[in-house]
Amino acid sequence: MAKFSQMELNRLGWRCRRGMAELDLLLVPFFEDAFADLTESQQHAFISLLDEEDPVLWEWFSERAEPPSSATQALVQFMLDRVRP
Repeated sequence: MAKFSQMELNRLGWRCRRGMAELDLLLVPFFEDAFADLTESQQHAFISLLDEEDPVLWEWFSERAEPPSSATQALVQFMLDRVRP
């Protein structure tokens, strides 16, 4: 698992705050509750995911489009599984 400084974690937390409330409701709690327990590759996939524009993320999380990499696809599915009843 990658080791992040508190400053890096704070920056990542801020990057989870998006322009769409729906994404905020998904990304912020996931980061706060699950990021530290992810594998290093999952953590890097999550950080890469944060580089995407909100409309792209919304397409992925609403399952109207698939992320280009299998690692990101698996992470998106993992995140969705956590919030589904």
